[in-house]
Amino acid sequence: MTLFVKIGLFAGTVLATAPALSALPGLTGQAHAADLDALEEQIANIQAQQRALQKALVSVQQQIAAHRAATGGTSHAAHAASGAAAHHAALQGISGVADTSDGIGLAAPEPAVSHHRYASGPDAQPVFSGARDVPEVESVIGHRAEDVVSRLAENNVGPHSRETAGAQAAGALGDHGVFHMGPVTLILGGFLDAAAVEENRHTATGTFNFWQDIPFQNQSRYHTNNFEGSARYSRISLMARGNVDAHSTISGFFEMDFGAGASTTDAYESNSYALRMRQAYLAYDNSEYNFHFLAGQAWSMLTPGRVGITPRQESLPETIESSMLAGQTWARQLQFRFVKDFLSHRLWAGLSIENSATLYNTSSFDGTGCVTNQGSGQVCMPGGQTVTVGYNGTGLTNPALFSNEIAPDIIGKLAWDPHWGHYEVEGILHFPHDRVSTPGGGHNNTAVAGGGGGSMILPVIPHKLEVRLNGLAGYGIGRYGSVLLPDATLNANGAPSPLLSVQATGGIVAHPTPRLDVYGFFGYQSSGRSYFSSGGKNYGYGNPNYNTFGCSVELSTDCTANIHSVMEATAGAWYRFFKGKYGTVQGGLQLAYSRVNAWSGNGGAPNTSLSEVFMDFRYLPFQ
Repeated sequence: MTLFVKIGLFAGTVLATAPALSALPGLTGQAHAADLDALEEQIANIQAQQRALQKALVSVQQQIAAHRAATGGTSHAAHAASGAAAHHAALQGISGVADTSDGIGLAAPEPAVSHHRYASGPDAQPVFSGARDVPEVESVIGHRAEDVVSRLAENNVGPHSRETAGAQAAGALGDHGVFHMGPVTLILGGFLDAAAVEENRHTATGTFNFWQDIPFQNQSRYHTNNFEGSARYSRISLMARGNVDAHSTISGFFEMDFGAGASTTDAYESNSYALRMRQAYLAYDNSEYNFHFLAGQAWSMLTPGRVGITPRQESLPETIESSMLAGQTWARQLQFRFVKDFLSHRLWAGLSIENSATLYNTSSFDGTGCVTNQGSGQVCMPGGQTVTVGYNGTGLTNPALFSNEIAPDIIGKLAWDPHWGHYEVEGILHFPHDRVSTPGGGHNNTAVAGGGGGSMILPVIPHKLEVRLNGLAGYGIGRYGSVLLPDATLNANGAPSPLLSVQATGGIVAHPTPRLDVYGFFGYQSSGRSYFSSGGKNYGYGNPNYNTFGCSVELSTDCTANIHSVMEATAGAWYRFFKGKYGTVQGGLQLAYSRVNAWSGNGGAPNTSLSEVFMDFRYLPFQ
């Protein structure tokens, strides 16, 4: 009865509004601003009532499912068929929702199908066929509107406000940033960003921290402050999504910004930063078999998530600094990801085959008597061998070093979404590879590296206050941390020597009001050491015989400081000045302190630090 009352009220509102809308001068002659405002207000009211009707429909479906379970499923097929027809007719006739055959509106539940749970259309409703199928909340409508292709269990964590394809939903009456082209729905996302940083060292990296470049006291720029601002991290995204059939959906996602430097980039006149690819992937989701596939460049599956193992739901710090946080686990790279979920979308298992790369530190190798082409990934060993760890990019790649790789990285993950919180465990295998050559022969070397870790999000006050923890440890996996500490160096035989890597972050994020977000994070990343000495010279990473006497003397060159650890403590807030049909305008302020500790050498263990104040204004037109 409640449902029919709401339907009647909604229909009455529409009928009562129609004469007023048709009488507006803007529809018959020259429009006036007040009339247009009134029209927009009426549309907003209709949309709000339509959303309330959707929730009411789901509530009735839950009651019907519970009733059927209590009565043993009597006349299940007949009730399902009649309920589906009534639901579909109500949505088409009252809410203006088109059939999903054209890929625009809400899907009608499939009648008489037992225990099949699937969604269809850009804002699909879940289907209930028994008491055990009833979710805790209407997660498809309320919380996961941008990822409705697969139903996700409600874990009281909520979606990430920053890394979505726009917080808008493709509602029955449409929404800004959503367009329908036949059976395909297009969703725009992104933001315009104006960010700046004031720091007490000159690092020339802007709002992207490169901790390895923080100067020690022997460098003059250690003693100078620096201010830098840019709009280069403004972001553009586009998602296309279409229904293959009633059970499966295919989508494509592009995300770009202007973070790349071009040969014409300068900081004096044009600031011509280049467009770069952040993400570009296709995804296939089947909600009958609860299977998900992703191919393309996306956040590595090692990146902590917020719900399931789902793209665009990564758990990333809300920081202004573009490098996010020291110790944060992430990479964006090519991958082929296979995911299956179980137990009503609460347990997820994923396997990802991802592009590999090994970040070597070979700066200490300066042996003589070998045949080498320095700068092209070839290293002289003290015994005269030539070790090839990679080759400089050619053709359409930049001239940076591309490492030798014999196999992709293999990553596995399990994610658990109970009714409270999100929990993950993960592991990775990596295979550093090089070749040792002498005149007339040589041999290849392959090491086995990898590690494991996990993450959790604890919604202390659901959707208001949460605690985040994540960490990763292992050998040869330093590049998966924001600091980019080396994965490996070389041993005395020229073979890869993977370095121990440990990284972790912890943080608290609060939303005291709808306009204010406050956060505090702590991050840590460290690297192990591997070294040897030969012929009176020292090699490797973190060798205790390296000269560190001059690291605290300005203009001294006697400073060989290999980084042992980096820590960062930061706190900040975002405030939304405006939020409405025109999007969101917000401003942010962040304070950060970083400390870098080097391995001890012949002269002690040098350290340095960096203090920063970040400022940001951001316009999100589609959220």
